[in-house]
Amino acid sequence: MKISESDLIINPDGSIYHLNLLPEDVAETVITVGDPDRVAEVSKYFDEVELKKGKREFITHTGYVGKKRVTVLSTGIGTDNIDIVFNELDALVNIDFETRLVKKDLKSLNIIRVGTSGAVQADIPMGTILASNYGLGMDALMNYYIQEVANDDRTLMADINRYFEHLKNVNPYLTAANDTLLNTIGKDLPRGITITAPGFYAPQGRVVRAENAVPNFISLINNFKSNQYRITNLEMETAGIYALAKILGHKALSINAILASRVNFEFSKEPNKIVEQAIKLVLERI
Repeated sequence: MKISESDLIINPDGSIYHLNLLPEDVAETVITVGDPDRVAEVSKYFDEVELKKGKREFITHTGYVGKKRVTVLSTGIGTDNIDIVFNELDALVNIDFETRLVKKDLKSLNIIRVGTSGAVQADIPMGTILASNYGLGMDALMNYYIQEVANDDRTLMADINRYFEHLKNVNPYLTAANDTLLNTIGKDLPRGITITAPGFYAPQGRVVRAENAVPNFISLINNFKSNQYRITNLEMETAGIYALAKILGHKALSINAILASRVNFEFSKEPNKIVEQAIKLVLERI
């Protein structure tokens, strides 16, 4: 079925609406970062940069690490932006822009998030590089998509639903990391369930001036257990990345630079150094 001009917006130059990219601009391996300034912090390690484009908060550099072509793209903050980025990345590789038809042979991208996060367990110190084996979404993104929980994850999802059933207007969703990426790029890293929150302050249990509707949120989430699984950290994109990647047929992994200890009320004095360690680790392993 032909996709309408209002459902898939293509700019006059043939680029996709928000990302401002042409289909040939995207490599099969994509690194996503939240901060637009972090794109250059990744691409400075490329052996060659062939492309630099940007629009709004979406900055893209494509180049080579050795002989491997890699794209690094900033998403901005939150799963609302992940919705834009992942649908447009998928369109760039799997939709023919001239005919507006889905291609017969679909391409699966390898997408690795390199982002910052706060640990909610006392035994995960600042400076840890952590791989998310699951993304647990507390945001509303997946209320608008049809998603099925994998058979292997149904017991874990049932435990999550029971544990959080007292939270009003929260409909958690759970998606696993891609096994191949988890066991290569994340092969020797600590792992855990990463919660994706719909905000930075009260949705992540921070108390500033406004009163929190969910008191003791950090204590609530760090006490969750289901067999060998526990919640390890909080951020704002991973669950949306995992869920949309799975729906669209892409492989995804979230690598988290732990900058804060939420249980010890500490924040790193060298956050850029920790992020750089995560960037170097991913580039060495892709």
